[in-house]
Amino acid sequence: MTEAGPNNLSTPAQFVPQNVVEEKFASVGKPMYLSLVKLIDDDGREITTPDTPGELLWSGPQLFSGYWENPQETAATLVDGWVHTGDMATVDKDGFYYIVGRKKNMFISGGENVFPPEIESALYDIEAVRECCVFGVPDEKWGEVGKAVVSLKPGMILTRGEILSALDGKLARYKIPKYITFVDDVPKNNVGKIVVKQVTDLYGKAED
Repeated sequence: MTEAGPNNLSTPAQFVPQNVVEEKFASVGKPMYLSLVKLIDDDGREITTPDTPGELLWSGPQLFSGYWENPQETAATLVDGWVHTGDMATVDKDGFYYIVGRKKNMFISGGENVFPPEIESALYDIEAVRECCVFGVPDEKWGEVGKAVVSLKPGMILTRGEILSALDGKLARYKIPKYITFVDDVPKNNVGKIVVKQVTDLYGKAED
């Protein structure tokens, strides 16, 4: 990110054995030289337990000095010498980092943090799914529950029940979407990236 230099994490193949590259294929790597990193919880406490999600923070000599003529945004992003990225990540016992989602897209169901990319990844494992977007919607019992907006590959058919069956056993039950809406196309921007805000504006009700 530009606020913390162009590169902060890497797994340089010339310095990492092939078996480690394969084992850590989903990782974004380890901190590069001079890049300081930590994960914090919602209360700002540093997370030291492996595989526990937290917000990714950067520090070091590569940090920006602030946003041009925007002291409020600078104060919100650069706190005590640490850039708050808004990315949620985990780090494993070997020091490799994994991005699990954006903090603003995370939702809480029954007191558990839920990260849409994990659910979307499981949905993409279903052959008929072409595109999907998962987000949280209000629920009286659980606070929030997941909703999936799904488009299918041409000529393929998939039911709500088949999706739930495919996700059962792959995801914890609180992560399985309660609502599933089928659409022809999931809203995207002009470069083909799914825009979560547009999806929620159109399909953000707690219904199929």
